[in-house]
Amino acid sequence: MDLSIVIVTHNHADYLAACLESLKPAMSRLQMEVFVIDNCSTDGSADLVGVHLPVARLIVNSRRHGFATNNNTGMRLAHGDFLLLLNPDTEVVGGALETLVDFLRAHPDVGLCGAQLRFPDGSVQPSCRRFPTARSVIARRTPLRRYLKDSSFNHYHLMQDVDHTQPVDVDWMLGACLMTRREALEDVGMMDEGYYLYVEDIDWAYRMRQHGWKVMYVPQAQMIHHHQAVTDRRWLTWRTWVHYRSMARFVRKRYLWPRQRERVLPSAVRTLAAGK
Repeated sequence: MDLSIVIVTHNHADYLAACLESLKPAMSRLQMEVFVIDNCSTDGSADLVGVHLPVARLIVNSRRHGFATNNNTGMRLAHGDFLLLLNPDTEVVGGALETLVDFLRAHPDVGLCGAQLRFPDGSVQPSCRRFPTARSVIARRTPLRRYLKDSSFNHYHLMQDVDHTQPVDVDWMLGACLMTRREALEDVGMMDEGYYLYVEDIDWAYRMRQHGWKVMYVPQAQMIHHHQAVTDRRWLTWRTWVHYRSMARFVRKRYLWPRQRERVLPSAVRTLAAGK
């Protein structure tokens, strides 16, 4: 089995059909399996799976679980040499899946990679990032963000200083499209289920790097991402609180516990020391 794809959906009926349809072309070129985890949707999302991709295995939760827990459920069932976590509000463009699989095959030291995400209008989404610092959190997760949107440390966090047309080694990427190889998964482990929502993608990439695996942004593979970015548009919401809790967990795990701090890669240490 070449590729296993895990899609977690909760009331994404407006996007899921297009996502599932976009997977079909690759099925003639890759040996694939698809798992759709329906996280207690009430909009008929689960019904769309049998209509648009009958070969997919549908798992319907009896109660809601966090993003990491749901993705881990799919990964535990997967048989592929490579595993892709894919958001239901994405659409595969051209041969993006084959491009990511070929990239991992050609680069055995890469444990995690992701496609270039684009908004529906075709513009590039800033989906590869540097690890968060105090400055980036202030610029992105406080009321000051409206004034710091164009600050140098926000641009640095979003990696707007690098060439987004070439593959590049990055700290982490948005969890909307993350492909890993089985060897890295067995070495590093699955997503940390202590995160309910947000930051689990940062934590996973961090652990990959701790274990010596590269994390690569591959812009030759492209996907449309109908990025909802609820916490970017509105500040004091339930999601804001969840985001803060998740970030606090990441800080405790990675920067405050001495045993964990000693294992930080040199590049991450330099980023923290720079305070960017």
